[in-house]
Amino acid sequence: MTEKKDEMYRVELIVSALLRIGVVFSAIIIVFGLVMLFVTGETGYPGETYPTSLTAIFSGLSTLKPYAIMMFGLFCLILTPVLRVVVSLFTFLKEKDYLYVGITGLVLVILVISFLIGIKA
Repeated sequence: MTEKKDEMYRVELIVSALLRIGVVFSAIIIVFGLVMLFVTGETGYPGETYPTSLTAIFSGLSTLKPYAIMMFGLFCLILTPVLRVVVSLFTFLKEKDYLYVGITGLVLVILVISFLIGIKA
């Protein structure tokens, strides 16, 4: 039983590190975009527009547009807890804890549906 607890403890450490790294990484990207915005004085986009699709964000990243960089940081921040759900799903599969596999899978499906609904809105 202690072997299982030790493994779960290691998984919890990995997941918590993943969340911290994701938040710090996102913050660094957003701050970099803000610094570029203040240095250049331009958003990289005309008027009050900004990139709202992944293709627009990635094409803006290739030309180092400040708003695209900040939006990519926000995208990474949103992706961090989703990645945590995916890691949890595989962890529960490995542990053969099928109740939690089902619950975590349902949470992942709900997240994906909410993203798809958000894309069409």
